Amino acid sequence: MNENIVDKIESLPPLPKTIIEIEEFRQQPDKEPFDLLKIIEKDALIVSTLLKVSNSAMFGFRSKVETASKAISLLGINFTISIAIGGTIQNLLKTNLKPYGISSDDFMRASNLATTLTSLWLNKVSFDLKEELALPALLQETGKFVLSDVIASCEKTEEFEELLSSGKTVAEAEEEITGTTTSEITARIFKHWKLSENLINVIEYIDDIEKCKPEYLHKTQILSVVKTICDVRDTFSDNSIKKGLLEAKKYNLNTIALQDAIDKLQERLLDE
Repeated sequence: MNENIVDKIESLPPLPKTIIEIEEFRQQPDKEPFDLLKIIEKDALIVSTLLKVSNSAMFGFRSKVETASKAISLLGINFTISIAIGGTIQNLLKTNLKPYGISSDDFMRASNLATTLTSLWLNKVSFDLKEELALPALLQETGKFVLSDVIASCEKTEEFEELLSSGKTVAEAEEEITGTTTSEITARIFKHWKLSENLINVIEYIDDIEKCKPEYLHKTQILSVVKTICDVRDTFSDNSIKKGLLEAKKYNLNTIALQDAIDKLQERLLDE
């Protein structure tokens, strides 16, 4: 791996204490909403992010969500955890995403759509999968912040953009310029922060599924489909949706439930 990338990962700031507490809470077998609320209320940024996301059109709640307690009640424990961890990590890594042609707000929107789509889709497939994959769906593109910084600092932005314009996929362009891809870097970042092995393993080979271990393959395929549909450069477009549905069919995933989830989310987004 590029030494510049390794250095950037190893120099990342540590996770805030609140996030460490949330991650410890996430791994407990018995979780009480009030215990999560006590942790979240210590961090004003998490509360602000949680309320902003809760009140976005993608959830379609009938009344305004004004408290963290109400957000937890409506979103559920695991979805709340995903938003809390995801928002904090994105703030820690804030970098200009110019090589990808997007802003941090674009990235946040794509990530939130990814975890919402995952939840809507898997709600009709498997409750356990839904609970397990909400967080990795939200975080799977995290490595782009590090790669964007590396591409820009090496003055390779123009070359990267040309590769994308030539028809290369984002992962192919990343590999050519940096020698690695987003999913590999995301996994490396989470190893650095000592996050759960399961989170790391379902993300690591999203960009190279053939290398994925059999026990994680099904989950990684689901995340790959979600990533395709919620592509940060072409989020939830007709083209991305078509590609995602074809990919889901290729992996023998439940495309009927996926189409239903897409339709429901598209309906909500009309209010944006």
